[in-house]
Amino acid sequence: MTPPIRAVIADDQMMVRQGFTVLLNAEPDIEVVGQAVNGLDAITQVDELVPDVVLMDIRMPELGGIEATRRITAREGSTVKVLVLTTFDLDEYVYEALRAGASGFLLKDASADELAHAVRVVAAGDALLSPNITKRLIVEFSRTAGAPRAPLKERIGDLTERETEVLSLIAGGMSNAEIAGQLILAEQTVKTHVGRILVKLGLRDRTQAAVFAYESGLVRPAGL
Repeated sequence: MTPPIRAVIADDQMMVRQGFTVLLNAEPDIEVVGQAVNGLDAITQVDELVPDVVLMDIRMPELGGIEATRRITAREGSTVKVLVLTTFDLDEYVYEALRAGASGFLLKDASADELAHAVRVVAAGDALLSPNITKRLIVEFSRTAGAPRAPLKERIGDLTERETEVLSLIAGGMSNAEIAGQLILAEQTVKTHVGRILVKLGLRDRTQAAVFAYESGLVRPAGL
Protein backbone atom coordinates (compact mmCIF):
# COMPACT_ATOMS: atom_id res chain seq x y z
CA MET A 1 0.00 0.00 0.00
CA THR A 2 1.09 3.58 -0.68
CA PRO A 3 2.04 5.33 2.59
CA PRO A 4 -0.22 8.23 3.57
CA ILE A 5 0.65 11.83 2.79
CA ARG A 6 2.26 13.28 5.91
CA ALA A 7 1.13 16.81 6.73
CA VAL A 8 2.04 19.52 9.25
CA ILE A 9 -0.40 22.35 9.93
CA ALA A 10 1.15 25.71 10.87
CA ASP A 11 -1.31 28.32 12.14
CA ASP A 12 -1.37 30.45 15.28
CA GLN A 13 -5.11 29.81 15.74
CA MET A 14 -5.72 26.58 17.64
CA MET A 15 -9.22 26.16 16.16
CA VAL A 16 -7.81 26.22 12.63
CA ARG A 17 -5.10 23.69 13.46
CA GLN A 18 -7.45 21.32 15.23
CA GLY A 19 -10.25 21.68 12.70
CA PHE A 20 -7.98 20.94 9.74
CA THR A 21 -6.40 18.07 11.65
CA VAL A 22 -9.78 16.41 12.21
CA LEU A 23 -10.79 16.87 8.56
CA LEU A 24 -7.53 15.57 7.11
CA ASN A 25 -7.17 12.64 9.50
CA ALA A 26 -10.59 11.47 8.34
CA GLU A 27 -9.03 10.82 4.91
CA PRO A 28 -7.53 7.33 4.45
CA ASP A 29 -4.50 8.61 2.53
CA ILE A 30 -3.56 11.66 4.65
CA GLU A 31 -2.08 11.82 8.14
CA VAL A 32 -1.45 14.99 10.15
CA VAL A 33 1.82 14.33 11.95
CA GLY A 34 2.33 17.73 13.57
CA GLN A 35 0.88 21.13 14.43
CA ALA A 36 2.97 24.32 14.58
CA VAL A 37 2.04 27.63 16.22
CA ASN A 38 4.34 29.86 14.14
CA GLY A 39 6.94 29.80 11.37
CA LEU A 40 9.86 28.89 13.61
CA ASP A 41 7.87 26.00 15.04
CA ALA A 42 7.00 24.90 11.50
CA ILE A 43 10.67 24.79 10.49
CA THR A 44 11.52 22.75 13.59
CA GLN A 45 8.72 20.28 12.88
CA VAL A 46 9.77 19.93 9.25
CA ASP A 47 13.26 19.02 10.46
CA GLU A 48 11.98 16.51 13.01
CA LEU A 49 9.00 14.98 11.19
CA VAL A 50 9.95 15.33 7.48
CA PRO A 51 6.37 15.80 6.23
CA ASP A 52 5.30 15.79 2.59
CA VAL A 53 3.18 18.94 2.89
CA VAL A 54 3.03 21.91 5.25
CA LEU A 55 -0.21 23.89 5.42
CA MET A 56 1.19 27.32 6.23
CA ASP A 57 -0.64 30.37 7.51
CA ILE A 58 0.92 33.63 6.30
CA ARG A 59 0.47 35.89 9.30
CA MET A 60 1.95 34.32 12.43
CA PRO A 61 3.97 35.66 15.39
CA GLU A 62 7.76 35.33 15.72
CA LEU A 63 8.21 34.21 12.10
CA GLY A 64 5.59 34.60 9.37
CA GLY A 65 4.62 32.06 6.77
CA ILE A 66 6.43 33.71 3.85
CA GLU A 67 9.87 33.59 5.45
CA ALA A 68 9.20 30.14 6.88
CA THR A 69 8.25 28.95 3.40
CA ARG A 70 11.41 30.45 1.94
CA ARG A 71 13.63 28.74 4.51
CA ILE A 72 11.92 25.36 4.14
CA THR A 73 11.89 25.25 0.33
CA ALA A 74 15.35 26.77 -0.16
CA ARG A 75 17.16 23.89 1.49
CA GLU A 76 19.13 21.75 -0.89
CA GLY A 77 17.36 18.49 -1.59
CA SER A 78 14.16 19.57 0.18
CA THR A 79 11.05 17.86 -1.17
CA VAL A 80 8.59 19.35 1.32
CA LYS A 81 5.72 21.17 -0.39
CA VAL A 82 4.05 24.21 1.15
CA LEU A 83 0.35 24.97 0.81
CA VAL A 84 -0.42 28.53 1.95
CA LEU A 85 -3.57 29.25 3.97
CA THR A 86 -5.28 32.58 3.32
CA THR A 87 -8.59 34.36 3.84
CA PHE A 88 -8.90 35.76 0.30
CA ASP A 89 -7.33 34.73 -2.99
CA LEU A 90 -6.09 38.03 -4.49
CA ASP A 91 -3.68 38.63 -1.64
CA GLU A 92 -0.27 40.17 -2.30
CA TYR A 93 1.15 38.13 0.57
CA VAL A 94 -0.01 34.92 -1.11
CA TYR A 95 1.83 35.95 -4.27
CA GLU A 96 4.96 36.61 -2.24
CA ALA A 97 4.58 33.17 -0.68
CA LEU A 98 4.38 31.60 -4.16
CA ARG A 99 7.54 33.48 -5.12
CA ALA A 100 9.14 32.21 -1.92
CA GLY A 101 8.49 28.60 -2.94
CA ALA A 102 4.92 27.73 -1.97
CA SER A 103 3.24 25.28 -4.34
CA GLY A 104 -0.28 26.64 -4.00
CA PHE A 105 -2.77 28.26 -1.70
CA LEU A 106 -6.07 27.42 -0.07
CA LEU A 107 -8.83 29.60 1.34
CA LYS A 108 -9.44 28.96 5.03
CA ASP A 109 -13.17 28.50 4.41
CA ALA A 110 -12.53 25.61 2.02
CA SER A 111 -14.69 22.51 2.33
CA ALA A 112 -13.32 19.20 3.60
CA ASP A 113 -13.20 17.84 0.05
CA GLU A 114 -11.36 20.95 -1.23
CA LEU A 115 -8.87 20.72 1.63
CA ALA A 116 -8.06 17.06 1.00
CA HIS A 117 -7.86 17.61 -2.77
CA ALA A 118 -5.44 20.51 -2.29
CA VAL A 119 -3.14 18.45 -0.09
CA ARG A 120 -3.12 15.62 -2.63
CA VAL A 121 -2.43 17.93 -5.58
CA VAL A 122 0.41 19.75 -3.82
CA ALA A 123 1.94 16.49 -2.60
CA ALA A 124 1.90 15.07 -6.15
CA GLY A 125 3.38 18.25 -7.65
CA ASP A 126 1.85 17.45 -11.02
CA ALA A 127 -0.71 20.24 -11.42
CA LEU A 128 -1.41 23.82 -10.49
CA LEU A 129 -3.84 24.10 -7.61
CA SER A 130 -7.03 25.77 -8.92
CA PRO A 131 -5.27 26.77 -12.19
CA ASN A 132 -7.58 29.67 -13.07
CA ILE A 133 -7.38 31.25 -9.62
CA THR A 134 -3.63 30.73 -9.36
CA LYS A 135 -3.08 32.20 -12.82
CA ARG A 136 -5.25 35.22 -11.94
CA LEU A 137 -3.21 35.81 -8.78
CA ILE A 138 0.13 35.55 -10.61
CA VAL A 139 -1.04 37.81 -13.44
CA GLU A 140 -2.47 40.41 -11.05
CA PHE A 141 0.71 40.89 -9.07
CA SER A 142 3.22 40.32 -11.88
CA ARG A 143 1.74 43.48 -13.43
CA THR A 144 3.33 45.48 -10.62
CA ALA A 145 6.72 43.85 -11.05
CA GLY A 146 7.74 46.17 -13.89
CA ALA A 147 10.33 45.04 -16.44
CA PRO A 148 11.20 41.33 -16.70
CA ARG A 149 13.97 40.27 -14.33
CA ALA A 150 17.09 39.96 -16.50
CA PRO A 151 18.65 36.90 -14.79
CA LEU A 152 15.40 34.99 -15.24
CA LYS A 153 15.07 36.09 -18.85
CA GLU A 154 18.56 34.78 -19.64
CA ARG A 155 17.68 31.33 -18.25
CA ILE A 156 14.94 30.92 -20.86
CA GLY A 157 17.77 30.34 -23.33
CA ASP A 158 18.52 27.02 -21.62
CA LEU A 159 15.21 25.64 -22.88
CA THR A 160 14.49 24.11 -26.27
CA GLU A 161 11.84 25.71 -28.47
CA ARG A 162 9.35 23.00 -27.52
CA GLU A 163 10.11 23.34 -23.81
CA THR A 164 9.60 27.09 -24.06
CA GLU A 165 6.23 26.49 -25.68
CA VAL A 166 5.22 24.04 -22.97
CA LEU A 167 6.29 26.50 -20.25
CA SER A 168 4.07 29.17 -21.80
CA LEU A 169 1.10 26.81 -21.70
CA ILE A 170 1.82 25.85 -18.09
CA ALA A 171 1.67 29.57 -17.27
CA GLY A 172 -1.74 29.59 -18.94
CA GLY A 173 -2.96 27.10 -16.36
CA MET A 174 -3.12 24.11 -18.70
CA SER A 175 -2.82 20.52 -17.49
CA ASN A 176 -0.58 17.97 -19.19
CA ALA A 177 -3.59 16.53 -21.01
CA GLU A 178 -4.63 19.97 -22.26
CA ILE A 179 -1.09 20.77 -23.40
CA ALA A 180 -0.90 17.42 -25.19
CA GLY A 181 -4.11 18.24 -27.04
CA GLN A 182 -2.93 21.72 -27.93
CA LEU A 183 0.46 20.58 -29.26
CA ILE A 184 -0.73 17.21 -30.63
CA LEU A 185 1.68 15.26 -28.43
CA ALA A 186 1.38 12.20 -26.22
CA GLU A 187 0.63 13.13 -22.60
CA GLN A 188 3.73 11.22 -21.46
CA THR A 189 5.84 13.33 -23.84
CA VAL A 190 4.44 16.48 -22.27
CA LYS A 191 5.19 15.11 -18.82
CA THR A 192 8.80 14.52 -19.92
CA HIS A 193 9.06 18.10 -21.21
CA VAL A 194 7.67 19.46 -17.93
CA GLY A 195 10.21 17.45 -15.94
CA ARG A 196 13.07 18.77 -18.04
CA ILE A 197 11.85 22.35 -17.70
CA LEU A 198 11.77 22.07 -13.90
CA VAL A 199 15.26 20.55 -13.80
CA LYS A 200 16.82 23.07 -16.21
CA LEU A 201 15.34 26.07 -14.43
CA GLY A 202 15.82 24.69 -10.93
CA LEU A 203 12.10 24.90 -10.12
CA ARG A 204 10.10 22.77 -7.70
CA ASP A 205 6.78 22.40 -9.48
CA ARG A 206 4.30 23.83 -12.00
CA THR A 207 3.31 26.73 -9.78
CA GLN A 208 6.93 27.89 -9.63
CA ALA A 209 7.13 27.44 -13.41
CA ALA A 210 4.11 29.70 -13.90
CA VAL A 211 5.59 32.41 -11.66
CA PHE A 212 8.90 32.11 -13.54
CA ALA A 213 7.18 32.43 -16.95
CA TYR A 214 5.61 35.76 -15.98
CA GLU A 215 8.54 37.21 -14.06
CA SER A 216 11.00 36.35 -16.84
CA GLY A 217 8.81 38.09 -19.41
CA LEU A 218 8.20 34.90 -21.40
CA VAL A 219 4.50 35.44 -20.81
CA ARG A 220 3.13 38.92 -20.32
CA PRO A 221 -0.16 39.88 -18.65
CA ALA A 222 -2.80 41.05 -21.10
CA GLY A 223 -2.62 44.75 -21.84
CA LEU A 224 1.10 45.07 -21.14
